[in-house]
Amino acid sequence: MPARGWSDAAPRARPRRSRKPRLTLRLQIVSRAVRVPALAQVRRWARAALNGSAEITLRIVGTAEARILNRRYRARDYAANVLSFPYTLRRGMVQGDIVLCAPVIAREALAQGKTVEAHLAHLTVHELLHLQGHDHLLRRDTARMEALEKRLLAKLGYPDPYDDSG
Repeated sequence: MPARGWSDAAPRARPRRSRKPRLTLRLQIVSRAVRVPALAQVRRWARAALNGSAEITLRIVGTAEARILNRRYRARDYAANVLSFPYTLRRGMVQGDIVLCAPVIAREALAQGKTVEAHLAHLTVHELLHLQGHDHLLRRDTARMEALEKRLLAKLGYPDPYDDSG
């Protein structure tokens, strides 16, 4: 009789654990124009939107910095609500920066009847999708991307960001 806990049956192969995608997220807060969510909350948004590992810097800025960046990199002379800067992709790794303009986002949220948190979540998810190659240049791509954003935000507990009835 085999000792307790031992068996003379063939040993079982250990099941392979699927590796959880690695996320390095840096949160830089330059503007306090909005109540900034905790890093854990931003990490939750990122994990929902990302399909794999990522190294992301999310920077929350004021209008002056947002305007300078938008002028320098997009040749548009105004403070954009959000900008993203993808880096060269390493195999299986999304890398990039996202810049959110706090005062513009606060104004937009108020005008659209949204909470600042819901608007921040939406713009963060939206830009993370851009960093992964999604775009909205063609009508069909716009419909796909918006549907994906709605699904991800609903899972996170936020309302449809494109619903103008509120």
